[in-house]
Formats: sequence, structure tokens, C-alpha cells
Amino acid sequence: MADNRPETFPEAMRKLKKRPHPPVFNALNSGEDKSNDFLCPICFEMISEAHMTKCGHTFCFDCISTSLEYSKRCPKCNIVLDGISDIYPNFLLNELIAKHKNRIPEDKKRKYSSSLQSSSNLNELQYFLYRENGNLTIEEINAMLEILGQKKQQLEHDCRETQIILLKDFLATVKAKKEEEMRIIQQQMKVIEKDLSAVEGMLNAHTRLHPKPIPNHQNNIHTKCEPSTSENTNTSTSKNSNQSQVGFNGSRFVSKLVIAPTLATRRKRINEHFDDLKQSYLNYRSKDILFPDKDQITCSGLDSFDEDLGKFVRFNSVRPLATLNYSADNFVGSTIVSSIEFDKDNEYFAIAGVTKKIKVFEYAAVIRDTIDMHYPSNEMVCNSKISCISWSSFHKNMLASSDYEGTVTLWDAFTNQKIKTYQEHEKRCWSVDFNRVDTQLIASGSDDSKVKLWTTNMEHSFATLEAKANVCCVKFNPESRNYLAFGSADHCVHYYDLRNSSQSVEVFKGHKKAVSYVKFLNGKEIVSASTDSQLKLWNVGHSCSLRSFKGHLNEKNFVGLATDGDFITCGSENNALYVYFKGLSSHVLTFKFETIRSILEKEKKEEDGNEFVSAVCWRMGSNVVVAANSQGNIKILELV
Repeated sequence: MADNRPETFPEAMRKLKKRPHPPVFNALNSGEDKSNDFLCPICFEMISEAHMTKCGHTFCFDCISTSLEYSKRCPKCNIVLDGISDIYPNFLLNELIAKHKNRIPEDKKRKYSSSLQSSSNLNELQYFLYRENGNLTIEEINAMLEILGQKKQQLEHDCRETQIILLKDFLATVKAKKEEEMRIIQQQMKVIEKDLSAVEGMLNAHTRLHPKPIPNHQNNIHTKCEPSTSENTNTSTSKNSNQSQVGFNGSRFVSKLVIAPTLATRRKRINEHFDDLKQSYLNYRSKDILFPDKDQITCSGLDSFDEDLGKFVRFNSVRPLATLNYSADNFVGSTIVSSIEFDKDNEYFAIAGVTKKIKVFEYAAVIRDTIDMHYPSNEMVCNSKISCISWSSFHKNMLASSDYEGTVTLWDAFTNQKIKTYQEHEKRCWSVDFNRVDTQLIASGSDDSKVKLWTTNMEHSFATLEAKANVCCVKFNPESRNYLAFGSADHCVHYYDLRNSSQSVEVFKGHKKAVSYVKFLNGKEIVSASTDSQLKLWNVGHSCSLRSFKGHLNEKNFVGLATDGDFITCGSENNALYVYFKGLSSHVLTFKFETIRSILEKEKKEEDGNEFVSAVCWRMGSNVVVAANSQGNIKILELV
């Protein structure tokens, strides 16, 4: 028979304990915030107003009071209790619970308060459904489902509205950025149209002043030079095709008709470098584009770009004028040329390298000879491998050299005599340079992390610049006695004012490896080379690089660096010479050295990874470059 007796409170509580208790998330019943010892055995919550029975069990006061109304027994051990008189306050446990609650951080209490409320509401709902699931009618369930459906729709609507607001904000930001770009493009178009109109006016004025001559086939063919007075132009271009003639800068070469760069050729070169040229033009006009003058747009940027464009299209190729060998002895193992320098009048050039010899050649005699067997005018023998040479800009016969033993030597280049020797560097000396303004001043840089300053009338250095890493190169500002730049193994170019040598004026950072060369294009601009296969252009007044030049390969060797102020040449580890224009990032011309085979070597492959261009020098005031590679092969090259 079914037991219809009314259940007592303890029985109800025991049934409640058997079913899964709905999870409630709050700061007081989470495992990390309290101990199970503080739970009431009846309500399973933190004990509130702890009271203990005579049998030793502790409950919440409300829970044990209510339980004793149903049954006069302990809910824990079932011992008989008389009533309220058999329970006593548990003061010790109350104090422990109070201390435990105080250890909960205030921010956690605030954080959990909202969660507690919502979780409590959810718990109440779950408990209500659990309790009333047998009493709910279908009408009540439908009403609840309708309410829940409406709440779900509201939540979905709010979520979608939030997503749409975010999309609107994103599109508004894109629109604002594009409007700014459009504003800049419109201003660019305004500047371009103004420049185009100015150039069209210049072209019309030039056409009126200089009308085109009658077309003549002979006018389209030019040699790069006028023949010497002792030679007849007609005969030099006809019967004897092997007859030599005087070229640009006095060079002699086999008669070949050189087609001058035509308009189509120049357009092709401009298209090849169009992106670089466009960026260069916009950089020149950036002031008028970003800060437009309402009254008028200046044309100074257009004039500067016009000048650069004229220089850029001036040369179309590189051709050799003469070839020399640093060592005529084919049995010499290493013939790397480390440095090439012209004298102050560009009449003589000196070549130095690992064979411990400095050879001086007369430029005119070299390019005048029709064969590639050239002998130096003078030759100086050193005690160690030579790393760098520098010619005095005042004394035609004075030449300085630095070597692998750290010695700096002054030479008389025409008598082959040592004038003075400086031996203060403790390690290999990589670089030496004469000052152009103070012609007695010399600087040298070494692996001992020092730059030393010397004068030709003193026996010892008079100043030292302390660097933090090996000094690979040093160069004076060509327009000043007081300013000097040096490159270091710390990947930086350091710029010093010698009047305050305690700290640098500027440190140019941007290279990823050691800086191997620094050269001045003029008094304000510096170009540096590094073994990160990059050249960088700097302005002495700014720490950020103006431009990076990429294309050549340089990862471990000194490959040379030279400039005439507009064009920059450097070597490469693919045995080629690269020519850059200072206004463009990519190279504009290259010249590949042929592979030299000695009589003791088997045939080499055309691409020999061990060969590299090791030194380069510009003949100032001309379009002639002298370059040498690691095999001692020296080329006098002309840009045409």
C-alpha cells in the first residue's frame, strides 16, 4: 500500500540532498573562496548564525530552528533533542566564518555580486520548475514559452544591433581615410596639372627659340668625343675599323659608332624606373601637396626634379676603356685590390691591396695604350697588407696608407719614400683619410675601436675618438675641418664635431650589419655601405635615412664605395659593379667583370661565387670610374 503519511522536513531535506543540487555561482560557495567545513548540512550554504546541538553538530540558526519544528531529532545523527533549549551559539565558528569572508577582496565581491544575483535568479527558476513540474498546465507552459521567446528575440535583436553599429563605425572610418586620400590625390592632381602646364609652356618657348633642323641621317650618329686634330674623321669611321681615336677624358678605344640615347631609349629607361621616379617627384612636391598655398604653388620642387631627371637619363650603359692587373705575376695566390684613389688633379691613380704594394699609374698613359699591358709609374712596397689609401688634396705627391698591422704611413708617391710612420693603433687599421680643408689633418680607424687624428707635422696623434665597436671606415666632411663620420661594427654611422669629441653630434641607425664604408656626396649628405647588402643615404641634420639602395650583393666582404655627388657606385659579391642614382632606390646601371683564368687553374665556371668587386673610385669631374675585383682585375670604365 502506498504510504500517504505527510513527510517530515528532515525527510524532505534528505530527498533534496539525493537530487543534483542546482549550481549557484557566487563568491561564497565557490571552491576557491571557502572550505566545505563552513557549509550548513541542511541548506548547503555558508553557515549563518552558527548554532550547535548538544550532540556537537553545527547548523544555521534558521535551519535548525525550522528542523526542530518538524522533528525533535538532530538532522545529522538523529539524537533526540528537546527543542530550542538544546542548541547553543557556536561563537568560535562564527568568528572563523567572519574572518574567512573578510579575506575575499572587495573587487571580487563587487564582481560576483551581479553574477550572484543573476545566478540566484536562474537557480530560483530552475528550482521552481523542478518543484512545480508536476503542477504546471499546458496554458502556463505556453505562456512561459511565449515570454522566453520574446526575451530570446530581444536578445538577438540587441546582438544584431551591436554588430550593425560596429560595421557602421568601421565603414565610417574607411570612408574618412579614403576621403583624406582623395583630398591628397586631388591636391596632387592640382600640383601635377600646374607643373604640366608649366612644362608645356617651357617646351613651346624652347621650340620657338630653337626650331628643329632639317633631318639628316648623320645627325643621329655621334661618337662620344671629338677626334684629335691629327686624325681625319672620315677615315676613322671607314676603311680601318681597328684604328683607335681619342675618347672622352682622353681615352682611346677602337672606333665604334655609338648611338646617342634617343627619345625612345630614354622613355624606356624612365618606364623601367617609373615607380621610383614618381615617388621622387612626389617627395619634391610634398610641401605643396601637404601644405598648399592658396595663392600659388611654387615650382622649386619641379626644378629640382627636372635637374635630377636630366642627370638620370644622361647615361645608358657602361663600357670599358682599359684593363690592368694589380699583379702581373700569375702565380700570386691572392691579388685582392682593397683601395683605389686619384690624386688631386685626377692625373694619377694609385692602387693598393693584399700584395703589400702601392702602384701609381698615369691615367692618360693607361687609356692611351692600345694593349692591356700597363706598367706603373711608381711602386711602393709595404710591410703588411694594405687596407686603404688616401691622396692629399693639397700636396700632389703625398699619399697616406693604412695596413693590417695598424700602421699609418705617409708616402712621397713620386720618390717612393716614406715621409712618416704612425704606429699607435693596437689592431688592424681599416681606413685612412686626408682632410680637404685642413690639408695637414689625417684620420684613421681601426679594429681597436678607436679613431685617431694626426697632423703631418707631428710625430704622434693629437686626439682619439673612442668607439664601442670596431671602426671599419672613416671620412672627413669635404667642406669642413671639424666634422668627421665613421662606420662601425655596431651597425651605425657616427658623426662627430672634432671641437667636442666627447660625444657624437648624430648617430645614424638603420643598417642590420657592420658599416663598411661612408662617403660624402656633399657637405650635407652621406652614403653608407654595409654587409647587409644595402646602401643608405643620410642627411647630417636628420637621424632617419632618406633612402635605401638595394640590388647588389654584399654579405661578408669589403666591396668598395664611391660617388661623384649624384651617382653612387659600389661593388658586389656576384663580381659586378653597380651604379645607383641618389634619387632612386634601385640600381640604374651594372657592369659584370669577366672571370680571369690563371695558367695553373683549370677552367672555371662563368659564375664563380668566390669572386667579388673589391674596390671602386670615381674620377671626379668626369664620367669615368675605376673598379677592381678580388682577382686583381682592374677596369677603367666610362658611363655613356
